[in-house]
Amino acid sequence: MIGLLQRVTRAAVEIEGETAGEIGAGLLVLVGVQKADDERRAERLLERLLGYRVFADEAGRMNRSLKDTGGGLLLVPQFTLPADTRKGTRPGFSTAAPPEEGQRLFHYLLDQAVRRHAPVASGRFGADMQVSLINDGPVTFWLET
Repeated sequence: MIGLLQRVTRAAVEIEGETAGEIGAGLLVLVGVQKADDERRAERLLERLLGYRVFADEAGRMNRSLKDTGGGLLLVPQFTLPADTRKGTRPGFSTAAPPEEGQRLFHYLLDQAVRRHAPVASGRFGADMQVSLINDGPVTFWLET
């Protein structure tokens, strides 16, 4: 499972002109599900997202996590994230989980996030979404489980 996390001062996702989810300061995470992923990998990704130290402490060092700051978590499913881009000029999607499995595992991740953290918001699997954000830093990390 892949999480492309971005530290943000605010972020939102719109679907058909309506706000589906938004947060203030926190993490926007684009989530990609790969073929070999399962609940264990989703749990590990969530553990890392909540505990990853990307927020500044009193000395200005990245020593604080989302758990420490109580910031928002916006999860956005992104089918294209696990694309194979190693050759050619067109991405291949043979490494991505089938849509039904991707949706199931994204919802599992979202449900677990809601149980373990607040506030949590999300996009909608399979929807055409417009994502806006103000990347703080910029700080962006690729996490893979």
